[in-house]
Amino acid sequence: MKPLSSITRLWLCGLLCVGLGLLALSYLRDFELRPFVAVFMLQMVIYGFAAWRSIKGSWVSAENAHRALIAILVIAALLRATALFAPQALSTDAFRYVWDGRVQAAGINPYRYIPADPALQSLRDDAIYPNINRADYAHTIYPPTAQLAFLAVERISDSILGMKLAMLAFDLLAMVCLIILLRRRGLPSTRVLLYAWHPLPVWEFAGTGHVDAVAVGLLMLAFLAASRRAPLWAGIALAAATLVKFYPAVAGPALYRRWDWRMPLGFLVTLGVLYAPYLSVGTGVFGFLSGYADEEGLRSGEGIFLWSLLRACLHVPQYIVHYFAPLAMVLLLAAAAWLQFSTRARALGPWTAALGLASLFTVLVSPHDPWYFTWLVPFLCFRLTAAHVWLTGACVLMYVLPHPTGVAVQSVLYIPFIALLALQFFQRRPLVSPEILHA
Repeated sequence: MKPLSSITRLWLCGLLCVGLGLLALSYLRDFELRPFVAVFMLQMVIYGFAAWRSIKGSWVSAENAHRALIAILVIAALLRATALFAPQALSTDAFRYVWDGRVQAAGINPYRYIPADPALQSLRDDAIYPNINRADYAHTIYPPTAQLAFLAVERISDSILGMKLAMLAFDLLAMVCLIILLRRRGLPSTRVLLYAWHPLPVWEFAGTGHVDAVAVGLLMLAFLAASRRAPLWAGIALAAATLVKFYPAVAGPALYRRWDWRMPLGFLVTLGVLYAPYLSVGTGVFGFLSGYADEEGLRSGEGIFLWSLLRACLHVPQYIVHYFAPLAMVLLLAAAAWLQFSTRARALGPWTAALGLASLFTVLVSPHDPWYFTWLVPFLCFRLTAAHVWLTGACVLMYVLPHPTGVAVQSVLYIPFIALLALQFFQRRPLVSPEILHA
């Protein structure tokens, strides 16, 4: 019997992921989260196998690279088409997105009123308003770039489906940028599979419509601008990404070229320009940010994995938590300085550097929702590790693990991640794969 060709095996692997996606969709429609998470994990197993074979190059040769890329992109489109019509079973955030766009379309600053305020009575309906989370006490938390995206979508479609399609547009932007960046570094463009087939962005962007897709797309645009030696545009794109969810700023040191003032200038000017239209509410422009930090236990330390672990192992006074945030900032700044001034660190390249900074930030902040891990996925196209596959896959367990998340719950996610990283370090494997070093 003639063995299956590599392209056929690629198609079969992808179609199996799509089939599992249809099964996961059926569970979401019945709001059965535990079976959904189980199927998600099966998708991750297939994804991990496909990613490993893709990196090893055993599925793709110079002769079939074009056909393989087409197969990868077709499967990616099918995965997203499957997830697109999922109900908002995982998160209701998209209802707030539509609402914020509607408020702005009415000429009102979205940071001025909570949704339940009588001033917004005329904007309420039966489809969006009743599903807004924290409607009776929280101002919007989303920064200006996100707000502009919500307004743009509102001009076209006042619906959840319209919002999801907009998020998919930025998801597509990320994939296009990744393909260009891979080719510019002399790497196979088929490595885009490591982002395009990953179940996390599929379900969080197409399935749930999270605005993190905008942050990821703009962040990849910043990397593309930096690769083209356009630091001013890199700074502009990075600032726009930062004003979606703030965390993309952490990747800034990986893009910055020492003593070049153009990127910081573009970044700071863009921050000012984007905030300017909303400053009529003064400090209210930061919305529910402080309240969210309290709800998530970031201010008390109860929601921070490393602090909770320290408290569980040692008798540490509670007041010490006030030093955690400054210490975390010092660690991030030290890592950024090391990247700039260490010859060995600069040899790692921007992708490994950004993944390292993003990973450090993620462990320090220990977010409680899966969509906060989506921005790690694009970096896997350049640096695939078992630790990051685990982290970006296992984070979906937060949908079914007890909430609020305590040290035991977060240990399920972070202890294996740290252990896998330690194992890699002690095995003395190179931080960067040889083909990237010589690209």
